[in-house]
Amino acid sequence: MTIALTVNGQSRTVEAPPAATLLDVLRNQLGLMGTRYGCGLEQCGCCMVLVDGEPAYACTREAGSVAGRAVTTVEGLGTAERPHPVQQAFLDEQAGQCGYCLSGIVMSTKALLDRNPDPSRAEIVAALDKHLCRCGAHQRILRAVERAATALRGGRPA
Repeated sequence: MTIALTVNGQSRTVEAPPAATLLDVLRNQLGLMGTRYGCGLEQCGCCMVLVDGEPAYACTREAGSVAGRAVTTVEGLGTAERPHPVQQAFLDEQAGQCGYCLSGIVMSTKALLDRNPDPSRAEIVAALDKHLCRCGAHQRILRAVERAATALRGGRPA
């Protein structure tokens, strides 16, 4: 099946079997390795991407379901030279240890801050509840989200 979609701002067309997941297409056909395979059951959040700005699990979502839609992966946020403020906040807070879960967490953080530039700690926790981090970096992750929110507000405190 032919699927036309927008990935990280670029129009793309891929050929994929009907049962192919979005994760398969992103990694194996488009070479976007930032989105990770974790559990394959929507329980760890490693595969989280944005579909039309909303967090979506790529591990179980059929690729055909995103035809005509905009998909954003962690590669679409910033570069090593010019990281997105969310990415920079995670770097500044050293919010990752092994880093396996971080691309999904970063994408959920971006979606949260796009819809709510001044989230409470409880709102941050709720937005990231879908994600598992086995390294124990939870407090640093929460601080990184708060730092990113401040940066995106132009450095103004809440």
